[in-house]
Amino acid sequence: MPQTRPDTTAPITSRSPDIPDSDKIPAHVWRTAGVVVFGAIMGMLDTSLVNIGLHTIGADLHASLAAIQWVASGYLLALGVSLTVCGWLSRRFGVGRLWLGAMLAFTLTSGLCALAGSAGWLIALRVLQGLAAGVMIPAGQTILGQAAGPRRMGRVMGVVGIAVVGAPAVGPTIGGLMLAHWSWQWLFLINIPLGLIGFALGLRYLPLNPGAPTQSLDFIGLILAGGGVSAVVYGLSEIGETGSAASLSVWLPVTLGLAAMVGFVTRTVSSARPLLDVRMFTDRVFAAANTASFFAGASMFGVMVLLPLYFQVLHGAGLVGTGVRLIAFGAGGVITLPLGGRLADRFGGGLIAIFGNLAVALTFVPFAFLAVDANPVLVQLLLFAAGVATALAGMPLVSAAYAAVRPDQLADAAAFVNILQRVGGAVGVAAVAVILSRATASAWDAVSGYQLAFAVIAAVSLIASLASTQLRRHQRR
Repeated sequence: MPQTRPDTTAPITSRSPDIPDSDKIPAHVWRTAGVVVFGAIMGMLDTSLVNIGLHTIGADLHASLAAIQWVASGYLLALGVSLTVCGWLSRRFGVGRLWLGAMLAFTLTSGLCALAGSAGWLIALRVLQGLAAGVMIPAGQTILGQAAGPRRMGRVMGVVGIAVVGAPAVGPTIGGLMLAHWSWQWLFLINIPLGLIGFALGLRYLPLNPGAPTQSLDFIGLILAGGGVSAVVYGLSEIGETGSAASLSVWLPVTLGLAAMVGFVTRTVSSARPLLDVRMFTDRVFAAANTASFFAGASMFGVMVLLPLYFQVLHGAGLVGTGVRLIAFGAGGVITLPLGGRLADRFGGGLIAIFGNLAVALTFVPFAFLAVDANPVLVQLLLFAAGVATALAGMPLVSAAYAAVRPDQLADAAAFVNILQRVGGAVGVAAVAVILSRATASAWDAVSGYQLAFAVIAAVSLIASLASTQLRRHQRR
């Protein structure tokens, strides 16, 4: 019998505010969500911890700052490659088994990173760790999407968002405390017990259905897509080093990466069984959700870089002090995410994202005018409000994208969502880096540079809100 596509359009946005009993989330779905969130927190927290420890790691391994930066850059580039092949691996081996394998690989490479005796070995192992993380995150989201179904997507994905907002907020505090009392190796060793716990939980609660024979891996498509995404992310990240988009190390990889991605799209459209099916973007809801998510990702990742620098540079706070000041932002997001997911299920992700991204813009506009000696209580209240707004800005867009596709398309959908979020995030981080670099190199004072950066974040969030109106319109249709 032909497979019937679930109705994921009008019912999500037009039913009554009360969620019927048939849409209540079973206990086994929450158990699955708990396992997936555990893995997502590991991945997000690891990135935060290692970035904080780069200076200490470089000093211990006698490596220059330019060399040790590849510990972070190599990880991000590997993420771009593995995201593009996650869908194929899910179909071939089964998404639950893929998540388990990625968790085990992430744990093993974490232990090996702690044993690295040189910067070269550490960079190589971080690439392997990034490959594992790039599979684990979208695989987990695919598992949740298949377990929850379109009518429950917002509530379940709202729980996943806790890792996205909460882990980077507490990462500086945890990392600073660890580096103050232990060696940098513990930044990696902490993943071993956590990874073993996650693996055991996955064996117990995740669906471990086997995969099915599928087409052979499209290596040319993998090179074009994975290489293209990685080159674009790398080129944009170089802006943070050079402070200019005119540098050869910026525009060359970005240009080559975009050309490779265009080649991949051309190859996919003419292929009967592509590596990633870009024809999913003919669905207007899916396309609109990803477009808005791109801008929301630029705002969110830009803020994740800007806020720590704001406290460290302008307020002279150390790593631990910065982490403490960011708790309000993380707390606002963690508290609000479950509510945001419930609202997205009741009223549609587009509507919630409109107000959420608008609220992000409004909460960061005051930072564009605040003096350095602004009332600390006022700053903390604004950060808490920004965390609340961020919880309503991004995750409803992700749940809307997943709700718009068939269950068998979720693996590819998860790859596209994560790719666009990360490329958008690289754009946001690059914009912040250029503004702060120009402020340092010119006659601007530092305060003006940070004020302009916050204004740009607010503007990008406003664009995300406007893009969400398109999603809302398509969902209502």
